[in-house]
Amino acid sequence: MAKDLFLEIGCEEIPAGFVPKAMADMEALMKRELETARIEFGEIVTLGTPRRLVLAVKGMAERQPDAELTAMGPAKSAAYDADGNPTKAAQGFARGQGVEVADLKVVMTPKGEYLAAVKSEIGRDTAELLPEMLPRLIGNIPFKKSMRWADFDVRFARPIHWIVALYGGTVVPFAFGNIESGSASRGHRFMANTTFPVRDLPHYLEECERHFVIPDPEKRKAIIRQEIDRVARQAKGNVLPDEALLEQVSFLVEYPSAVHGTFSPDFLVVPREVLITSMREHQRYFSLVDDQGKLLPGFITINNTLTEDPQVVVKGNERVLRARLSDARFFFDEDHKVKLESRVESLKSVVYQAKLGTSYEKMERFRELAKGLAQRHNPAVADKAARAATLCKADLVSGMVGEFPEVQGIMGREYALHDGEDAAVANAIAEHYLPTQAGGELPASDIGAFVSLADKTDTICGCFSVGLIPTGSADPYALRRSALGIINIILDKKYREPLSGLIKSSLDLLAGKATRPVEQVYQDVLDFFRGRFVNLMADRYPSDVVDAVVSVSFDDLVEAAAKIQALAEFRKRDDFAALAGAFKRVGNIVKEGVDTPVAAALFQEPAEGALYEAQQQVKQKVDAALSGADYLAALTEIATLKPSVDAFFDKVMVMAEDEKVRQNRLALLTSIARLFGSLADFARLSA
Repeated sequence: MAKDLFLEIGCEEIPAGFVPKAMADMEALMKRELETARIEFGEIVTLGTPRRLVLAVKGMAERQPDAELTAMGPAKSAAYDADGNPTKAAQGFARGQGVEVADLKVVMTPKGEYLAAVKSEIGRDTAELLPEMLPRLIGNIPFKKSMRWADFDVRFARPIHWIVALYGGTVVPFAFGNIESGSASRGHRFMANTTFPVRDLPHYLEECERHFVIPDPEKRKAIIRQEIDRVARQAKGNVLPDEALLEQVSFLVEYPSAVHGTFSPDFLVVPREVLITSMREHQRYFSLVDDQGKLLPGFITINNTLTEDPQVVVKGNERVLRARLSDARFFFDEDHKVKLESRVESLKSVVYQAKLGTSYEKMERFRELAKGLAQRHNPAVADKAARAATLCKADLVSGMVGEFPEVQGIMGREYALHDGEDAAVANAIAEHYLPTQAGGELPASDIGAFVSLADKTDTICGCFSVGLIPTGSADPYALRRSALGIINIILDKKYREPLSGLIKSSLDLLAGKATRPVEQVYQDVLDFFRGRFVNLMADRYPSDVVDAVVSVSFDDLVEAAAKIQALAEFRKRDDFAALAGAFKRVGNIVKEGVDTPVAAALFQEPAEGALYEAQQQVKQKVDAALSGADYLAALTEIATLKPSVDAFFDKVMVMAEDEKVRQNRLALLTSIARLFGSLADFARLSA
């Protein structure tokens, strides 16, 4: 009979950003534990608040089934000597498996005959396994930062205060540090700081709400959404949508309630982005706007308690916000006393990176790149692109950005407009930081796109040039994000900009800074972009289709993306498997191919001439389709060669005894292979 498992880990407040990942990790860890233990199970549910992580597994089998386990050992040839006596390899394997050499079996594998130890394992009760499994699961939850407390040899995000562990309503006994598992949970720290018994998940959820705790993050978000909409209506405004803030706030509270506060309208002279940032980043406040989207002098904050006198809470929040906005107003007024252009010189004293020089040197490098991009793709804005590149980092030495780093670029735009700079240049200053996250907003203007591409390319090439290359666990300069930003901008703007040329231009400008061989850096950077592009495309199209195209070329990202899309569509044809098989057969025979021209005079079979004639006709149509970037049409034309290819293989012996005939037939097949090879490597496509 199946039973349900319930686990709650109660602790001190976990950072909001840790909780969602911990929930996902708990589910993955539990699933792996159960599958490894061969225990059948149903749905896994995870919940979380700042003070608790919850895992529930429905329908867990009461016992793991008996199993026959096979452990593979050395090859038979290495296990016995010429006289048939067991070698040390066989003896060591048997000893490691706890069996006699005579009990080992010989099994046939794709690699040949190997020794194997086959053992029967009697299944254990789930209730017996869980006391071993659950402490291991708790200890394996990977947090960005974890801590120890007292002198206990365990780690967790924050000190644990209680654990509830039930299987079929019965306590699963174990200890984690100094905490013994039990059946009692705790209510809200301030509104219901008492314990309550737990029977199962439904009972737990019911009791939590009675004790002012909402364990389900989605339910908390729904409550917060309703609360802020209600308070906004009372304040005669609308909530400025901010899903990221809503997500964050939902993991800061266990029982949300909203209150409305105001600030002086005098602060509205400060750019709205600064006001919104001050409220969101520093105070976790939701901003209010009117029906036209204009910022209102008000905010909504989410409390973790129901307050007896909301005005006390409101006044406290207003006082804190007033101090923040006063600072912003001061820096805004002071920054206006110095022109943005005058700040550029100050970048010479700002170290960008010890080996790569100052921010001023970096600016000079990517200004050249930006100007070159503009001259190739929109010459009319080349001067404006250079001007935007010159000014785009100047706000980094302003008082406002020094106090509020989140508004870099935004303040550059505001100060540029205040100084009378061209509006297109000012907007590009703000746009050049885009995108700021995966899937984020991209630069709308060409000028912003050119400066963004140049800045990000210099960052990547510069870091690779001095050995600052991302690892699997560390990417301090956000190079992966920069590479994705470059790829997405190029695809969005449809710039036919060869990556190889852009990288080489950047590396030329870095010649005096590089500490690694430029050829190696070039290849490493190109491979880095290839990896990011493949990952991006694989999220949209089958991975083997992406691999088939990228293995041929990806230097022109727009072309590569279009070919991938076309091949993915072409693959939907009912006869695709047969087409791919024919093309693979051609490729397998010619391998690298031969470079001799096809000589019709050497044809001996009608099928040779028919294939050659078909190839010539199709090539003209394919070339026309490729020149028009109609890759689906090119693939469709190539597909018409299949009957002629099949007839050729049916009627013609490619490896003829006459060397000239043989080479001519290989040359014919090479022309076919290179025709479809210009689009993709069909050998990399699965059936």
